[in-house]
Amino acid sequence: MRGRFLQDRAGVTAVEYGLLAALIAVVIIGGVTAFGESLNGFFNGLAAKLKL
Repeated sequence: MRGRFLQDRAGVTAVEYGLLAALIAVVIIGGVTAFGESLNGFFNGLAAKLKL
């Protein structure tokens, strides 16, 4: 029973996919945060020029 448990790789694959999904989510959140701050600054500057 123990040998069969150690040879089962299905759980390992699921964990790898989970870690990969988490890493992709962190990168997306970081990118959106950085781009969002830049975009916010752009529109604030635009509004100041238009005196809104």
